[in-house]
Amino acid sequence: MDDAQMAKTSGALDLWAATGAAQFSLSLDALIRRHGAGQSPRLVEAMRHGVLAGGKRLRPFLTIESARLCGFDGVGPQLVAAALEFVHCYSLIHDDLPAMDDDDTRRGQPTVHRAFDEATAILAGDALLTLAFRLLVAADNGLSPGARLRLVEALSQAAGVGGMVGGQMLDLEAEGRFGVAPPATGADQIVRLQGLKTGALIVFAAQSGGLMARRTKTGDLAALGRYGAALGLAFQIRDDLIDVEVDAATAGKATGKDLGLGKATFVSLLGVEGARQRLEAATRDGLAALDRFGARADALAQVLDFNRTRRS
Repeated sequence: MDDAQMAKTSGALDLWAATGAAQFSLSLDALIRRHGAGQSPRLVEAMRHGVLAGGKRLRPFLTIESARLCGFDGVGPQLVAAALEFVHCYSLIHDDLPAMDDDDTRRGQPTVHRAFDEATAILAGDALLTLAFRLLVAADNGLSPGARLRLVEALSQAAGVGGMVGGQMLDLEAEGRFGVAPPATGADQIVRLQGLKTGALIVFAAQSGGLMARRTKTGDLAALGRYGAALGLAFQIRDDLIDVEVDAATAGKATGKDLGLGKATFVSLLGVEGARQRLEAATRDGLAALDRFGARADALAQVLDFNRTRRS
């Protein structure tokens, strides 16, 4: 794709930012309240705090637009998007804990363990993770039994030891957390680590429409996977740049921590300019993966363009 195609800044993503994300947040709140009815009010409020603190809701946007691209609409994609967002928010609650990244703020608000306590934060994360899978298998979600099984398998892989959780463990090992010297880390190792920690859920979002549909061309699902992997890489590189370029108030979280911890990041390895070049290359790879879909994939392309300059 040429520079003009890379410069898409309007359309579905703008509409999502203006109204869609807020409406989707209301639906997340309704789901938590409904499934938490009659249970511990403190736990339900902690879950709501961890989910409703704001955010761009890019993973749900990707899920819904992937479904549309694959000819699937209705309540099913909305619930799959909610399930994915609950998994993402659970991961943030646990990542912020003192035993992990030890952060006091998230999106400009106190993290869940600061607003409540560590035990409540752990249980709120656990509750969101398990609620996610309940949504995927609900009999009234409009998905075929085969689609439910495919989605459960894919999300459990993306979220677990072979995905996000495994990537988080590699990240802790790279900090030298466990009484041994951190392993030597190069660009390939960072790509692998972040492909698990950050990229796996994004790949799930990108491919979810194909998993929901009764019939999807193998080539289409593979192309969406390549797009998701490229976006996940680009997303992490942009996060690394935000950590050194953006103040905490703008980012909505502590910045400069990676450098202070001596973490191996794309910036520490390649420098700021090198990281920017790697970001542009990943963006082009993602756009190229969408070529087979033509204008039907414009909404997905817009996410790549947005990511290039986001500041939070």
